[in-house]
Amino acid sequence: MNARTLGSSLKVSEIGLGCMGMSQSYPPIPDRNDSIDLIRAAVDRGVTLFDTAQVYGPFDNEEIVGEALEPVRDQVVIATKFGFELSTGVATGVDSRPETITSSVEDSLRRLRTDYIDLLYQHRVDPNVPIEEVAGTVKRLIDEGKVRHFGMSEAGVQNIRRAHAVQPVAALQSEYSLWWREPEDAILPTLEELGIGFVPFSPLGKGFLTGVIDTTTEFAEGDFRNTVPRFTDREAREANLAFVELVRTIAERKGVTPAQVALAWVLAQKSWMVPIPGTTKLHRLEENIAAAELELTEDDLHEIEDALPEEQGARYSEANQRMIDR
Repeated sequence: MNARTLGSSLKVSEIGLGCMGMSQSYPPIPDRNDSIDLIRAAVDRGVTLFDTAQVYGPFDNEEIVGEALEPVRDQVVIATKFGFELSTGVATGVDSRPETITSSVEDSLRRLRTDYIDLLYQHRVDPNVPIEEVAGTVKRLIDEGKVRHFGMSEAGVQNIRRAHAVQPVAALQSEYSLWWREPEDAILPTLEELGIGFVPFSPLGKGFLTGVIDTTTEFAEGDFRNTVPRFTDREAREANLAFVELVRTIAERKGVTPAQVALAWVLAQKSWMVPIPGTTKLHRLEENIAAAELELTEDDLHEIEDALPEEQGARYSEANQRMIDR
């Protein structure tokens, strides 16, 4: 795979792997060894960016990623996150106090079986801790060699600017796809101005843009999508099938899959975007990686732009939406 650069110097494969589903949110959760095998298969196929977080599990995900990548540690980029109160083993709210960041990083290093974290994200902005303190703490960890690059997740423009002034932000991670383009309004112009990379999560719309979900699809107990209005509201789900029909039309013409069209669209937006589709299946991993070889023409992109419908339904529950910094 070709490489892309996040921020000024963090080089990664143009498609990464989101590992969250290996321990939560999208049951059935695979066997641990199967997840380790999948991560190593991704390395063999040229993927170098692997995304995890303390809160995924919690903790299990970092351990899986750490074990999988230990033999090839110097060949890959590991991104993890801090920012939740996890002292009881369950997330009870945001926590980006400097002492929490410091202890969190020590715990992540142990679970990841490494002595440095390539990309450390603040998972959610903590309104009770000035962002300058957060950035300053990460700056100290970078100076100590425990962290190499600073990232933010779901942060708004003002906090991005304030943090970047203290410690350069290499990447912002937020949701972005054909059916969620809100970052285009203010976030993406700010990132371009400041030279910050963008790592879209859910570039396939939490599976919706693959074309395998329709109005009759029911999700397993514990599936995150059971809390998402876009999926629980049948009318919204039916209206949003227009996105699927659009990518399916282009996919059939090009002899590829709807998922590959959706990923290729993200890659075509900016050279400093690196999507991290998640999967627990080898054939989906290979399908996603192959999207990097699909080139959408200007006509294709115009066709998509002209035909895009208005998305229906909220992307988060009210509780989760309150943690988004805009």
